[in-house]
Amino acid sequence: MQLHQLRYFVAVAEVRHFTQAADIVGITQPSLSKQIHALETDLGAPLFERVRGNITLTAAGEVLLPLATRILADVETATREVQELVGLRRGRVRLGATPSLATSLAPPVLRRFRDAHPTVDLRVEEGGSQDLVRDLLRGDLDLALIIMPAQGADPGLRVDPILRESLVVASVGEVPTASATGELQITDLRGQPMVMFREGYDLRDATIQACREAGFEPTFAVDGGEMDAVLSFVEAGLGIALVPGIVLARRPGVRITPLAPPGVRRTIAVARRRDVVPTHAGRELRRILLDYVQNAIDQDDLPPGVDPR
Repeated sequence: MQLHQLRYFVAVAEVRHFTQAADIVGITQPSLSKQIHALETDLGAPLFERVRGNITLTAAGEVLLPLATRILADVETATREVQELVGLRRGRVRLGATPSLATSLAPPVLRRFRDAHPTVDLRVEEGGSQDLVRDLLRGDLDLALIIMPAQGADPGLRVDPILRESLVVASVGEVPTASATGELQITDLRGQPMVMFREGYDLRDATIQACREAGFEPTFAVDGGEMDAVLSFVEAGLGIALVPGIVLARRPGVRITPLAPPGVRRTIAVARRRDVVPTHAGRELRRILLDYVQNAIDQDDLPPGVDPR
């Protein structure tokens, strides 16, 4: 089994087309097919089913794909680590963050990192926590700012809680059921039209879970938005939404109504793959992140709605 054979196998598995995969990896289609056949011979099992022009993975292929993806990611990490050490090229660090953290916590941290290490290539991916966890496990990210899931962290990750944040109700006017103190109970959201995040957003899961624990199903006015879209739909008067208060700092047209205790609180964490040694750049970014958070706690300078864990 050769590394290049694994690369060819993963390429075919991703696009489900031999000619397109050959173009991606930069070889001819016959050469790619020959290498895949050699890999299948070495493993003693076919990896693809070819029926009426459709390419699907066999049971053996399904088993091999995540292993091959992880092996290739580990090889890339090892190569990058050695190259950084001997100075062959500048380093790279890939950070993932949820939309609320990408616009609040990440910018000052990345500014400090850039000031200290101007030659390191910074790459940022914004997405829901579930998507970021998947990318971490696949080796597509070095580090991610995520929301801790209620069921606990994936065992393949090292997850360190750093902060807690509270959710608030975003609307264009006063929610009719608000109390005299201006707070809402979760039960006050029963029957209120809500703008809901797409599948994969932890805010979607948090909202639905909070409503169900209060004994009702949320009423969706619009379903399936990203953060900017959800806030824009709220501004348009389509419904209310449960969001971190921090994302409303630049939305003067949106009313913020806090939830009465205990409300809905979430744990912010920094995560990385447990079985991969971080690169120099990855370790340095994590150090700067933790230093920034601790300094903000010490100076009582955390964003609104965010508290020490």
